[in-house]
Amino acid sequence: MICYKCRRPSSTCICKYISPLQTKTRFIILMHPKEYKKEKIATGHMTMLQLDNSEIIVGVDFTNNNRVNGIIANEKLTSVLLYPGIDTFNLSKRKSSELNSFMGNAPHIFLIDGTWSCARKMLKLSKNLQKLKRVSFDNTVISKFIIKQQPASLCLSTIESVYTVLNLFIESDLEQCETKDFLIPFEKMIEHQLVCFLKSNDKNYRSAANGALMPKDKYRKNPERIIVFENES
Repeated sequence: MICYKCRRPSSTCICKYISPLQTKTRFIILMHPKEYKKEKIATGHMTMLQLDNSEIIVGVDFTNNNRVNGIIANEKLTSVLLYPGIDTFNLSKRKSSELNSFMGNAPHIFLIDGTWSCARKMLKLSKNLQKLKRVSFDNTVISKFIIKQQPASLCLSTIESVYTVLNLFIESDLEQCETKDFLIPFEKMIEHQLVCFLKSNDKNYRSAANGALMPKDKYRKNPERIIVFENES
């Protein structure tokens, strides 16, 4: 049986850990179809469950997506894309006054949720996303997503990226929410996956598991770019 809310098997449902935040910022998660099909370890859907003011739009090319274009065209909103790059507005290095002025009263943040190769393709195809102002942050922590191989040492999952952005906004008085429990569903999911990984007799997981779990700390060499969203599998 599958829980229709968290999309996980009923035996490992994380709904009891879900505690949605009310935020002024709206987060629009642009999810690749491959990511949408993942039920056990995708963090984009989990992120949406943790945010009242959020939504998921599934697709690859959003150029002609009516919902996306409607948000971008609304002059009352400040729409930006959270994506790493050279010419981005670095949330970590701006004063509170600068950040508040840049984000405005109704910030809408688009996030691309997919593997690095998928995210790159989505941005390349989506002409409307290319025109958005981009924001980024300086990450100084290592992702807790150790069950997946990271493209680079400081890459974060979608939910960890949103968590980081929210904390930066709180520091600048752009948000007043409390994030201390925001990552609990994510941490519980990781905890369960690790337990299952170590069960060598569990037919749903690798039978060759020998009880010695090695963290995913060997990153790909010479990545083209660092991506802060869903890590490449």
